[in-house]
Amino acid sequence: MTRTRQEKQGPEEEDALCTRLKEYEGRPAATAGIGKDPVNEPMIRHWCEAMGDTNPAYTGPEAIAPPTMLQAWTMGGLSGHTGRSAAYEELLGLLDGAGYTSVVATDCEQEYLRPLRPGDRITFDALIESVSERKTTRLGTGHFVTTRMNVRVRGELAGTHRFRILKYAPAAVGRPTAEQRTGEREPRERGRKERGRAEQAERERPRKREREQEQARDRGRDQARERVGGAGADFGGPRPRPRPVVNRDNAGFWQGVAEHKLLIQRCAGCRKPRFPWLPGCNACGCQEWDTIEATGEGTVFSHVVMHHPPFPAFSASGEGGPYAVALIELAEGVRMVSNVVGVPYDKVRIGMPVLLEFLRTDPELVLPVFRGGEG
Repeated sequence: MTRTRQEKQGPEEEDALCTRLKEYEGRPAATAGIGKDPVNEPMIRHWCEAMGDTNPAYTGPEAIAPPTMLQAWTMGGLSGHTGRSAAYEELLGLLDGAGYTSVVATDCEQEYLRPLRPGDRITFDALIESVSERKTTRLGTGHFVTTRMNVRVRGELAGTHRFRILKYAPAAVGRPTAEQRTGEREPRERGRKERGRAEQAERERPRKREREQEQARDRGRDQARERVGGAGADFGGPRPRPRPVVNRDNAGFWQGVAEHKLLIQRCAGCRKPRFPWLPGCNACGCQEWDTIEATGEGTVFSHVVMHHPPFPAFSASGEGGPYAVALIELAEGVRMVSNVVGVPYDKVRIGMPVLLEFLRTDPELVLPVFRGGEG
């Protein structure tokens, strides 16, 4: 079996790498950066159209830019920026050399100190705020790198942008061996009786799973009662939630939601579950399928907190935010995007157990959401 570069590293080598990485904290990541375009009305209009934000503050002679466009004015586009520092390049090169060659953006935090208006010229600088110790995630093992950017207009601080990435080595993908699943070594040879028992257990597994799902559905239905909530819970609110796009490929899913069932497609060929609904299997190409009903149990795989633009229809308080949007990993192995309810937005955590509920937001719309629990 081939070992990864990280597995070959001993504790002393990893400690030495961490020490070197920590030396980059506080060093510049970008210096004397200049926005490629001044704050301008066309970009503001395109942004608002893409986000569906009709706030009148972003139009007219006194228009300001949406605050969440802060990073947009600093981005280099396809041609990139030339202001990235040598220290930041060295840091990324050091991580690449240690085998952490993959990268994913994990989160960002912004603080707005003054509005930006058309015509403002943006300048910025950034520093390497922190480099974490080695962390193991579902994606793989690596180090989180956090940079903090200060955005200025004519020398005045307009906002800050804290951005975090994970430089990692991807986790090995594949079915675990019997030794990995049980912690015991599998014999090289099995007797006929043992093989027979294993084959019988394999045949019984789908039926056992169906029985477990039925029992879980019974429990879930007792708990996942339809709730009436969200902004305008009396159905008199002026800002209903956007309507889902229903077509011939996903109509069955939304019909199930209306009946308080979360249905997952299952390929008739390879039996692999899939979500969202598709006309064919992206694993084997088979166009035949059936459905299984989700138990409603899951965990938060990833999440973001929406602060802007304000959207009262998604906020429990009706004030427009903040609210949590999460990628939920269901017990059946698929993932879906939904709201997490029942816990404050700042208490949502990766790995938090959640349970399906059906939320009626207005007389014509029922949506699947997930109630957070302690874990």
